Amino acid sequence: MIINYLAVVSAAILAMAAGFVWYGPLFGKTWLKITGMSSMSEEAQKKMKKDSNQLFAIQFVLTLFQVWVLARSFTGSPDAPQNMVWIWAAIVIPTLASAVMFTGDSTKVKWVKFLVQGGYQLVIFVLFGLILGMWK
Repeated sequence: MIINYLAVVSAAILAMAAGFVWYGPLFGKTWLKITGMSSMSEEAQKKMKKDSNQLFAIQFVLTLFQVWVLARSFTGSPDAPQNMVWIWAAIVIPTLASAVMFTGDSTKVKWVKFLVQGGYQLVIFVLFGLILGMWK
C-alpha cells in the first residue's frame, strides 16, 4: 500500500484552515455564544487563546492521524469523496450525537452544537475525499 504523505499533510492543513473559517467568520459568534465563551471576561478570553495553542497542535496531530488512516484505504480512489460521506454518516455523526446529547445544555443548544460541529466534519471529510481521491 502506497500512502501519499503530501496528500495527508495537505488534507490536514486544509482541515485546520477550514476550521478557522468555520469557527471564525462563518459560525464563530454562534459558537462563542452557545459555548458560553462570549460571556467570559476579556482577560479570561486572552488566557484561553494563549492556552489553546497547545490544543491546536494536538488537534493537528490527531487530524494527520485521521487522514493517514483514511489514506490507507482511499488514496487514488475515484470513490473517495462518496466513501468519506458514508464514513462521516456512519461513524462521525453517531459519535458526535452521543457526545452532544448527554450534556446539561438546553435542547436548542444541543442541536446548534450538533449541526455546527457535524457540518464542519462533513466539510472536512468531503475535502479529505477529494484530496485522497484525486492525489495519486
